[in-house]
Amino acid sequence: MNLASILAPTSLEELSATVRSTPRVVAVGAGTKARLTHVSADFIRISTARLSGIVEYDPSEFTFTALAGTPLREIVATLGERGQSLPFDPLLVASGATIGGTVAAGLSGPGRFRFGGLRDFILGVRFVDGEGRLLRMGGKVVKNAAGFDFPKFFVGSLGRFGVLGEITFKVFPRPATTRTLRLEAKDAAAMIKLFAEAGNSRWELDALEASPGENAVWVRLAGPAAALDVLAQEILARYPGTSLPAAAAAELWQRVGEFSWAHAGGVLAKVALTPEQVTEFSAVVRANPQARSWVSAGGNLGFISLPPGASLPSLPWPALALRGAGLLWPGVRPRFDIMRAVKVALDPLNRFPNLDD
Repeated sequence: MNLASILAPTSLEELSATVRSTPRVVAVGAGTKARLTHVSADFIRISTARLSGIVEYDPSEFTFTALAGTPLREIVATLGERGQSLPFDPLLVASGATIGGTVAAGLSGPGRFRFGGLRDFILGVRFVDGEGRLLRMGGKVVKNAAGFDFPKFFVGSLGRFGVLGEITFKVFPRPATTRTLRLEAKDAAAMIKLFAEAGNSRWELDALEASPGENAVWVRLAGPAAALDVLAQEILARYPGTSLPAAAAAELWQRVGEFSWAHAGGVLAKVALTPEQVTEFSAVVRANPQARSWVSAGGNLGFISLPPGASLPSLPWPALALRGAGLLWPGVRPRFDIMRAVKVALDPLNRFPNLDD
C-alpha cells in the first residue's frame, strides 16, 4: 500500500479530524479483502496502517484492546506468549490482515464451528462516525451488560457505519494439543451426513471443514493429547479416514487460513449456507469447471473462487465478494430496517459508502 497516495492518520484524534475534513471517505486496512473497499473515485481512502499496536492486554481477565490497524500476526503472537488465542481462528494472518479489517469484513475461521464467530468475542469499539465524532461503544470487560450491544453492528459493516479506531476482544486459553483427521466423503450428500452426525456428537469437534473437490471432510480435535488419541480412534473406527501427521495438519490449516486453495488474484466470495444447502452449493461450483470451493463451519459457510477476469454467477444465498471485480453482493442481500436506521444515525451526511456500494 502506498501511504503517500492516501490519508494515514497516526492517532484517533487525527483520525477524527481527517474524517471531518473529507466529504466522502472509505477506510482501508491491509488490502487483503480488496473488493470491500472498491468504491467510486470520489471517495478518499483513509488508511489505518499507522493506527497500530496493542493498547491494553490483561491476560488474567482474558481481554485485550488494539488499534484497528494492528496486524493480526502481532495479536496472535502476543496472545500465544501467554497461552491464549482468538478462538474463531482469524483468517489471513500471514497475509497481513488487520484486526479492524477482519471486524469490518465479519470474517471468521474454522474455530467458529465450536466457539462461535467473531461477533461473539467483540466487547467494545471506538470509532469515528460520519460527523467526525470519536465515540465509544461497549466496554473493556467481559461483564459489561450496560445498554444495547452496539459493537456487534460493526462486525461485517464494511466501514459503512464509521471508521474503526480501537477494538476490545475477549480471548480463550489456547488448547494444549490438536489432532486433524481426514474423513472420506464421496459426494455432497455424504458430507451433509457427516456434518450432521459428527457435528452433533459428544466429540465436541474443534473444527469441521470440507473440500468438495477432494471428497474429504477435515476434523480438528483439541484438548489433552491422551484424550485426543481416544477420540481419534473412536472417530476413525466409525468413518473411513486417516490421522494427519503434525506437519501435514499445519499445512492444511495454513491453506485454509490464507485461502491458498483459491485462485491467486481471482474472485473470492463467502456464502452463507445451511448444511442442507451444501449439495446445491456443490452443484453450482461443478457447473463452472474453473470454480474452486471450500465449505466451512460444519456446512454453515461456503467459499467460492474463480480465476482473474471471471465473474461470479448470481447466487441464491446471501454472499459477499472479498476479492475480484463484479458485484459486492453477488447473492441474496437481506436488508433490515434497523441497519438503515443505524446508518442514518451514524452517517447523516452520507460520508461513508452506502450499504449496497
